Amino acid sequence: MRKNILTYLENTAARLPEKLAFSTGKEGMTFSEVQRGAAAIGSFLAGHGFYAEPIVIFMDKHPRTVTSFYGVIYAGCFYVCLDEKMPEARMRAILENVSPRAILCDKKNLKAAEALEVGQVFLYDEIVNTEIDPEALLTVRNHQCDTDPIYVVFTSGSTGMPKGVVACHRSVIDYTDALSDALGFSEDTVFANQTPLYFDAPLKELMPTLKFGATTYFVPKMLFSFPVRLIEYLNEYRINTVCWVVSAFVQISSLGALDTMKPQYLTKVAFGSEVFPRKQYELWREALPKAEFYNLYGPTEATGMSCYWRADRALSDEEPIPVGIPFDNTDVLLLTEEGKRAAEGETGEICLRGTCVTLGYYNNPEKTGEAFVQNPLNGAYPELIYRTGDIGKYNEHGELVFVCRKDSQIKHMGHRIELGEIEAAALRAEGVSRACCLYDAEGKRIALFWVGGDHAEVMQKNLAQYLPRYMMPAVLRPLEAMPLTDNGKIDRRTLLSWAKAAE
Repeated sequence: MRKNILTYLENTAARLPEKLAFSTGKEGMTFSEVQRGAAAIGSFLAGHGFYAEPIVIFMDKHPRTVTSFYGVIYAGCFYVCLDEKMPEARMRAILENVSPRAILCDKKNLKAAEALEVGQVFLYDEIVNTEIDPEALLTVRNHQCDTDPIYVVFTSGSTGMPKGVVACHRSVIDYTDALSDALGFSEDTVFANQTPLYFDAPLKELMPTLKFGATTYFVPKMLFSFPVRLIEYLNEYRINTVCWVVSAFVQISSLGALDTMKPQYLTKVAFGSEVFPRKQYELWREALPKAEFYNLYGPTEATGMSCYWRADRALSDEEPIPVGIPFDNTDVLLLTEEGKRAAEGETGEICLRGTCVTLGYYNNPEKTGEAFVQNPLNGAYPELIYRTGDIGKYNEHGELVFVCRKDSQIKHMGHRIELGEIEAAALRAEGVSRACCLYDAEGKRIALFWVGGDHAEVMQKNLAQYLPRYMMPAVLRPLEAMPLTDNGKIDRRTLLSWAKAAE
């Protein structure tokens, strides 16, 4: 039984030692280089008494960073990744939560790491050449269990305070195997990574790369502002698989880049994190008629993606893109507010159970207790499930469909309103590529923001064709670009602040 993610790396490094594992395009590392570097870092940390504790990685996005992740795990510790682009207040909050004794950084971030004045600061270039201590690493390995944590990834809390999700070997192994089986990754897969390494999203590329001996390229972030150059990058490195957030795809298709150039090697397209606007989704399907498309769904608290839908049938004009079915060894519970199974055709909260459910929030028992709860359908023994806060239902094909966030169902002027219905109406307007609807509870008004299309008066007329008067937004504001969070999702907190400030 596989119980440690490092066996992926060790087996592949032995089988394909000189194959390129991770690259920026300009600099890369082979599997043997990653494995040797990680074992050296693990030997250093173990030799300095670090064990079963958080080690902060403060480095730029690079193969060295990934090597450091595995080095931390070799020492029996778990990594917490920071990035120079993070606001200092967020970094401080994370460091206060985990209280690390060590920070591992590259030369570029050395001064910034030292300025944090937290724990000992170690330079990657100095410790990566440590002599490997097989006996020390074996001692660590003999004591490791598959329930030991390997990382803490911080998500944004509703209060603005980040929450650290703790994942273990077993949940990541299950996730890697299930995702790979569902999407059909192999040694020939060439990934283009889009997301920052301090989120869980890169697991979709990092772990299958280790498992199969695939290759992952870290796409420079600035290329996503220049879609044609981005496609050129994909073609230059013969990228055949992308697993990106929806915003990255919309950025390319909404600016017409697919009319200029096609990603000629792309055969597998996976998207997730947000609802893909149907017009933009269809543009991608038309541009890549032979590619396989997958919609992925799942929260960080369940080790990343938990469900998938392969686009193997045409959708009707009004049909949302399904979430599909759960990965192997993952179960979806659709629960009513009373904690009962939702009846056929009824909506309910999407709750997840199985090995995918992570260990909870680091050093935050209160928030853990709110989201990781006893399965209400099981009163016989302890069984934790994760409540996603998402509302879903099953369609006529038996596929799970995301309906809305639990907190996006509002009561306004005495009516129950689903904000997603307003967004869907806005997306019908000519030229609109993105739309986001929010509710300003203090001002008791609905606000709509969109990209593309016409000004507010025209949008109001368009909405009137589909919505009753009580659903019409009081704030209508076109944008040149939708504000995004670091992981590429719509920045709803910023939009809400704009809605509150609108006259």
